[in-house]
Amino acid sequence: MALITVIGASGRQGMAQVRQALKAGYDVRAISRQADPFAGARIDGIERVEVRAMDLYDPATFAAAIEGSDYLFYTHPLQARADRAVLIGDLGRAAAQCGIKRLVWNTSSWIPDRPGEAFTYAGNTEGINALWRSGCPGTVFGSVLFMDNLLTNWARPFIVNEGRYVYPHNPTLEANWISLDDVARFMLASLERPDMEGAWLNIGGPERLVGKQVTRYLADALDRPITYDPCSPAEFGRYLVEAAGDAMPAEMRDEFAEGIAAFYEYNNTAPTRPFEVDMDHVYERFPELEGKLETMGEWTKRQDWGESNFRPAFG
Repeated sequence: MALITVIGASGRQGMAQVRQALKAGYDVRAISRQADPFAGARIDGIERVEVRAMDLYDPATFAAAIEGSDYLFYTHPLQARADRAVLIGDLGRAAAQCGIKRLVWNTSSWIPDRPGEAFTYAGNTEGINALWRSGCPGTVFGSVLFMDNLLTNWARPFIVNEGRYVYPHNPTLEANWISLDDVARFMLASLERPDMEGAWLNIGGPERLVGKQVTRYLADALDRPITYDPCSPAEFGRYLVEAAGDAMPAEMRDEFAEGIAAFYEYNNTAPTRPFEVDMDHVYERFPELEGKLETMGEWTKRQDWGESNFRPAFG
């Protein structure tokens, strides 16, 4: 079977890609600087996973990590220390030299697809251009907002311990939340699609929800009252820094919190509406996934909300 190499396999998004690739029958190489990147996680078929190390900020380490791969999955790190275009460009050039058939990049955020101020999302456009110029066949997905964020240590404690859904979305903000497993399914579905080479697409889940609707799903899944209690973007920035703990260097904390606050101030008011996805267009491109993407209600009910549920860093 073809080999998929997953960069950042120990993170929440990478783990979902590993799970789904194994389920689809692929062999998997996990790129992580941790000897056991899945410690505590339940992954069927884990015996078919090879682990190799790579330094994302040192292109000299790329070839040894990805050589022999058929496909490469890449997700930009939340705490990246370098520009998106620089990282994906370096990776694309190394992948081209190694003969990778397709590099699939999950931007973890909206790709500007209409006129208007793009804010930090412009980095995705710059990164896509860098990938196209690298010489490696590529596909890019702009996954706009993750259901799995609700399990993180910046969101879950409020839900489970205090009965509050705390997130920095204004009450009227609509969002197509998508599960990380469904993001991985899109990435896998694109591999044998010649029309997806040199293509990018924003993706989301099947429902467009506001905060009170998310709250109702949570209350139903946990079988207890949950209150919708949105926080400010500035508060959210501080929550993420606190959740990171010692994993985030002290010198990064203030800048990171301010960046998150500015990001959500933009998302709450931008006419570009970066959390909304035209799912009719998505289903035109991927008709085999219509009716098969998880709803928020389905996702919340299949989660383990207890303390024993394994969560990687920031999760």
